[in-house]
Amino acid sequence: MPCMCTTSLTPEPPSQEGRHLPMWNATKTSDLKASRRRHGPRALLLVTALVCTGLAVPHTATATTAAPAAAAVGYEAESAQVHLGAVATDHAGFTGTGFVDYTNVVGSHVEFTVDAARAGDTALTLRFANGTTTDRPMDITVNGTTVATGLSFPSTGTWTGWQTRTLTAALAAGQNTVRATATTANGGPNLDSLTVGTPSAVTDWSTAMTDSTMARYTPTTIGGWSYPVGLYLYGQYLTYQRTHDPAYLSYIKSYVDRFVDANGVINQSFNSLDSMQAGRLLVILHHETGQQRYATAAKTVRDRLDTYPRTAEGGFWHADTSSRAHQLWADGVYMVNPFLVEYGKEFHDSAYADDEAAKQLAVYGSHLQVAGGLLKHAWDESRTAAWSDPTTGLAPEHWCRAVGWYSMAIVDVLDAIPADAPRRPQLLTILRKLATGLERTQDPATGRWFQIMDKGDRSDNWTETSCSSMFTYALSRGAQQGYVDRHFTAVAQRGYQGVLAKVSLGADGLTNLADITIGTNVGDYAYYAARTRATNDFHGLGAFLIMNEQLRGARKS
Repeated sequence: MPCMCTTSLTPEPPSQEGRHLPMWNATKTSDLKASRRRHGPRALLLVTALVCTGLAVPHTATATTAAPAAAAVGYEAESAQVHLGAVATDHAGFTGTGFVDYTNVVGSHVEFTVDAARAGDTALTLRFANGTTTDRPMDITVNGTTVATGLSFPSTGTWTGWQTRTLTAALAAGQNTVRATATTANGGPNLDSLTVGTPSAVTDWSTAMTDSTMARYTPTTIGGWSYPVGLYLYGQYLTYQRTHDPAYLSYIKSYVDRFVDANGVINQSFNSLDSMQAGRLLVILHHETGQQRYATAAKTVRDRLDTYPRTAEGGFWHADTSSRAHQLWADGVYMVNPFLVEYGKEFHDSAYADDEAAKQLAVYGSHLQVAGGLLKHAWDESRTAAWSDPTTGLAPEHWCRAVGWYSMAIVDVLDAIPADAPRRPQLLTILRKLATGLERTQDPATGRWFQIMDKGDRSDNWTETSCSSMFTYALSRGAQQGYVDRHFTAVAQRGYQGVLAKVSLGADGLTNLADITIGTNVGDYAYYAARTRATNDFHGLGAFLIMNEQLRGARKS
């Protein structure tokens, strides 16, 4: 029987599954200026608008200084300069006197001349329709500088299904040019208008999701010491780093303080990698508060690795139990290695931590990655597990969240380790092969990824939200950092829109995130396909927040 995520105050049993070192704020909690507390969830967009706002763009689209919000001004596409396209009126619902129908060639574009009262970040909202089933990505430039590469303009269902895409870019005071250029032979979508200035309704999905979760659970009722809760609260911390809302950090502290006493004693055995993931909250709280007890508790996790069982090549077993002996699960690399590099930076132990984290990813990758770039869920050195191939030791399937855990971990570790780290070239090779596999298996209809990744043609397979968030994060961050080719930004954009399509608004005014697989063991195709498709499971909420903070341009290089 697979272990399910615990909600008790006792340690989670060895389970199933198990980013980048946080950009630590220099300001401690005690020094933060008072900020207005948000009361209840944000007002949200209607579900029909979810896919088209809030937007994922490379960080280069965001400047370091922001201008005060300007009144929105609209510019009609039919009045702009059109290259390889024509003004048309044959599809209803457009504004003004028409819209631009792009010629189906690479390089067709529409260029707007717009005015800005002052220099600074400004919202740019493009109204479009795409009646095909194929994405029609475009590069967006401002005054000749690219601010979004391969920006996704997905299907809107019909040519009269007008929707919007919003990004933020730096405008100069006075006159500016904004050009939208088709990047594929399909040309661009039908383009109706450009609105310059703050849109009337753009949801901050990170705060909306965090506020909704905090409304549902207190720090006491959210669950026990476990990796799904740890994952979610790490995502909440990323949201805190951007918003500086003290309630977000206070909530995390209240949760952790249930398990760590005044002397730093934490009542956990740490006999599984899963149990170590929430340890990164200890590092965060030491950084934010300076309290020694969090350092003491974090060292308990670090010291456990000195005696933790390993394979012959030094890979950490998934758990120190007979049922997990000699096994490497792709999930496990995320449970311990982001903690390790963050611990190393905070407590001056990077010489060990960085090398160990890189080693673990290399060992795991050498066994789990197969032809085509994807990873199998697990590998058994002893070949005794019921699921292991007697020759290769590999599990039979590419289960999406297992691969998602690995994809996030490898990007985070690459962010942390030195440029001349000995294993860095090997990790880059693994990631680049993986990225190719992810692009190949992305569902073209939704932008998401399937539960069993390489079998999307089967009727009982389904697209899963947590792994889709993980892959979207990893590809976006990897392209931003130069670990993978920049064209993967467009793959991430499609993934982001696919995940947003799974967000809805409940009758209680709270956000819901659907189609998240619950905690999962290693199994066969039928087992994965039949897993419960949950709503608001912490695996999905945490991955969503990590993804959203990356794609909304908040992450710094």
